[in-house]
Amino acid sequence: MRILFLSYYFEPDLSAGSFRATALIKALNTVLGPSDKVDLVTTQPNRYHTFESAAAAEEQQGLTTIYRVKLPNHKNGFVDQALTFRHYAKFVAEVTKHQQYDVVVGTSSRLMTAVLASRMARKFKAKLYLDIRDIFVDTISDVFPKYITSWAVPVFSLLESYALRRAAKVNLVSEGFKPYFEKKYSALSFSYHTNGIDEAFMSHDWPIDASAESDIKTILYAGNMGDGQGLHLIVPELARKLGDSYKIKLIGDGGKKPQLKAEIASKEAHNVELLAPVKRQELIDEYEKADILFLHLNDVPAFKKVLPSKIFEYAVSGKPVLAGVSGYAAEFVQCYVKNSAVFKPCNVEAAVEACHSLSLKPTERDEFENTFSRHAICERMALDIVSMAKN
Repeated sequence: MRILFLSYYFEPDLSAGSFRATALIKALNTVLGPSDKVDLVTTQPNRYHTFESAAAAEEQQGLTTIYRVKLPNHKNGFVDQALTFRHYAKFVAEVTKHQQYDVVVGTSSRLMTAVLASRMARKFKAKLYLDIRDIFVDTISDVFPKYITSWAVPVFSLLESYALRRAAKVNLVSEGFKPYFEKKYSALSFSYHTNGIDEAFMSHDWPIDASAESDIKTILYAGNMGDGQGLHLIVPELARKLGDSYKIKLIGDGGKKPQLKAEIASKEAHNVELLAPVKRQELIDEYEKADILFLHLNDVPAFKKVLPSKIFEYAVSGKPVLAGVSGYAAEFVQCYVKNSAVFKPCNVEAAVEACHSLSLKPTERDEFENTFSRHAICERMALDIVSMAKN
């Protein structure tokens, strides 16, 4: 069996898509037979401009050959993303030009990765497995202004339909997506393999003793800083309200980081520290030093369906979790993550109250770890792909 695997991000890049694709490739290498072969086509690390990590243009991992293309310099704007994706799509066409595949796999928060996977499946008359990590049409309709959504929503709805209707199997990363997709594509076969806890976090020896007593408690956020997270709408005022007994440390990058920085200065929130993205081991060290781990999604309807991957690595640390989320994510955190406090996104008063309700002692979450191991989840996904290919 020959598998073409498309993922815009892959290790050593820092993103939820990279971590998921990396774990799924490892699982496929385990469950496939010795005569099977996977071609993974991805990009050189590009998720954050402030993070660089060398990666081979071509490399072998078990049964998988990895092909990486270097993208032109770009920012995270809509036009720039379209141009860089075009560059990636041309590279996919070049790598696969003289090949033949039985299965095409696409993991996609970017809708166009799913569209490209669907196009490749048609070209090779191959079976298509899609792993959908976002509802792109929903997101643009809630986040972008009317003059964009008036034409973009119909266009991307057609592209979504093109991508999904070719699929033999579609995995949805959040059960919050279920009503949207099952209503529009009732004839498709769906599964619900969530994000999970990566091995780097699972295998780490997290301290079981309480955090060192300190007059200043550290609240840590690590990840993207864009419209979706809405940190600029909550962190500066939250820091001011919590006062000098708390320090908020933010690690990452994204399109709204300049605005976040400006809001911090405007609010004179001297207890906020902004840092560039770091490698995973450094990130784990930062988690250890923190007293509370912070998560926030902007207050828009589309985000009531999502399940942020950040929840999983936060939970395994045993640290208290402060989450400004709503909808399915709020239900998930309240159900599965002990010693967590959920507040309405962008509501500073509710965030302060939720923060003060947390116990700062480490919390045992063994059941969560057993249920949401990324290795186990991706192994089930890999078996799904093999089963789909054989049917």
